[in-house]
Amino acid sequence: MDDSAEYRHVKRRRYITVALSVSLTTVLCVGYVVADIFDKLPGVLTLQEVEHATAKTPGNAIAAATMVGGLDASKTVDAVAAKALISQFETAASDFGGEYAIAIADAAGNVVAEQNLDTPYTPASTMKTLTAYAAAATLDMGSTLETQTYLEQREDGTSRLVLKGNGDMLLGVGESDSAHINGRAGLGTLAANTAQALRQRGITSVTLVYDDSLFGNDRWPNGIAELDPDHVYYAPTASMAVDGGRNWNGANPTDPDTFSTYPVLSTQPAREAALVFAQRLTERGIAVNGSVEQGAVPDGTSPIATVSSASLNEIMAFMLRHSDNSLAEEFGRLLALHLNAGNSPAGAVQSVEQVLAQRGISAEGLTMVNCSGLAEDSKLTAHTLLDVQQRNLTSGSGSAAAEGLSIVGFVGTAANRLNDADEAGLIRAKTGSLGDVTSMTGNVSRHNGGALSFAVIVNDPDDSEAAKSAIDTFVAALPKL
Repeated sequence: MDDSAEYRHVKRRRYITVALSVSLTTVLCVGYVVADIFDKLPGVLTLQEVEHATAKTPGNAIAAATMVGGLDASKTVDAVAAKALISQFETAASDFGGEYAIAIADAAGNVVAEQNLDTPYTPASTMKTLTAYAAAATLDMGSTLETQTYLEQREDGTSRLVLKGNGDMLLGVGESDSAHINGRAGLGTLAANTAQALRQRGITSVTLVYDDSLFGNDRWPNGIAELDPDHVYYAPTASMAVDGGRNWNGANPTDPDTFSTYPVLSTQPAREAALVFAQRLTERGIAVNGSVEQGAVPDGTSPIATVSSASLNEIMAFMLRHSDNSLAEEFGRLLALHLNAGNSPAGAVQSVEQVLAQRGISAEGLTMVNCSGLAEDSKLTAHTLLDVQQRNLTSGSGSAAAEGLSIVGFVGTAANRLNDADEAGLIRAKTGSLGDVTSMTGNVSRHNGGALSFAVIVNDPDDSEAAKSAIDTFVAALPKL
């Protein structure tokens, strides 16, 4: 065979090889595509119907300040009709007994009907509206509370890690949860970020301490211990806590922001948060040596990792809607720190009273034993409650105290207090309940335009359920005024 014939033979074999390769590749590709379409192999193609996440078309978003700013506060309330409602309540009161104060005011704050307006009574948790307003009108409600870790590398070669709380009592045990208020900052996320920072420094083991110094040594306001011997209504104010110190014993609610039961609360919430953090840190490959004790952040150091809580206005809504005594007391303490009024429960009460006085809110007959209302000896008048609600109907600072109120028929402790379905969404309220107290205060959007505010307190009723029902009947009629 001459050279030219051999060349033609080699060339022909190459063509055949290339053709076979292309054909085989094409067959394989087509086969994979077919298998992908029929979901036999992974890929983006499918014959299955694709499910698309859908949501209702949202309405036009309107800022709260715009709504309040557009409120016509000049719309009067029919005084005759308002007095008739109070007369109906008086009739009911003759059956359930006890003492009471009840009042209705228009949006400008003018009282149009009342009974015992200026007589002090025990308010229960409606006292929280005073604390909420004072805090919201003074603090930066868009700010957050940080939980941080600091590193101290010692001369002996050991590493000391400090977990520092700055007031977040709604920490989560796992990853930070952007969809909820409770658990917005997660100790799992803080541990992961801390572990990464430690490994970057070649550190795989630490001793762990926690800095719970934010609120000093006095954590128990007056009046609470006597009413909460089983620790189900108050966890001591702390620089950090997991889920407000609630111990669910494995029965955690599906939605951490929504619950209606009262599990036992921790009496050492910061320590228990630190123990959870130690566990999360260990799970991420950092050994924690020895026991976890209290300590302080070293001077001149910066945090190596940080997680941030929900904003204060979100935490306030959580507090008001769950009537959370621990968070109410904490807002008082944060206010006291801000005003340099004393790092104590007494300083918190003084701070709230100071802001109320500065804002022109009636304090006649006011006795604040603590900031949450969990005290039998606290007293206030319906007049004071009305003054706070009138401020809630005014645009400007303090709006978080209004936005966080429960909505009757929808959310919060007032969710099941709806007597008339036509009034759903029109009544924003704060409820109150102690063994011998039932109360409610709030503001109302009226059917004919404008708004009004109301307050009702009943002390020592012979029939608490009947008193509560009478309050619900009274409140349900308010939007029609």
